[in-house]
Amino acid sequence: MIQIQNFKGIAVVCTMAMLFLSCKDEYKRVGEEAPKEVYPRSVAENFVATYTESPEKLVSEEVGSSKVLAVLSGPIRNDFEQLSFPYQTFPEGLLVEIFNEKNEKTIIEADYGVLYSKTSIVDLRGNVLIKSDDGKKLSTSQLYYDRGNEWAFTKEKFTFTNPDDGTVMDGEGMDIQKDLKFLNAHKTYGLMLIKEDKEQEND
Repeated sequence: MIQIQNFKGIAVVCTMAMLFLSCKDEYKRVGEEAPKEVYPRSVAENFVATYTESPEKLVSEEVGSSKVLAVLSGPIRNDFEQLSFPYQTFPEGLLVEIFNEKNEKTIIEADYGVLYSKTSIVDLRGNVLIKSDDGKKLSTSQLYYDRGNEWAFTKEKFTFTNPDDGTVMDGEGMDIQKDLKFLNAHKTYGLMLIKEDKEQEND
């Protein structure tokens, strides 16, 4: 008899919990409780934004004699600059071209990007590839580029190809100077020589 009563009690508790959860899932918030959808202030197609010596803003016009430090371009740019923490999104990919004092160019490509205006941080995601002027390459799944400090870093797995010494290095986590001339790998899995393969291809 006690076992039957306990079973009935458990059944009642389970039934009440199911009713509570179902009511909770079907409840629709309205009025002030409803989540507010955020829409971009503007949408630009096939945009080109030039970052000059002035660190205050990006401009999309001719920069004259000003030194160009970086150029951002892509198919779509969504502008959320009206928010308290303004940002821009690049849902269809982003190309970042960075120039050093010798006007040597480093290219960063990604499938998706977010530019946080107040911090000058660009969050790049999906098939991120950095190519330096001297042929070095770094590929990873996510990368943060700090425009203000001209520095990039990732916590994800990466592959770094260096044609100077003919090596490919795999690792996880890295701090990167914009031109790939200084690399601080947090963890490496090994180094593979590729120079012999290139020599064979040239023969």
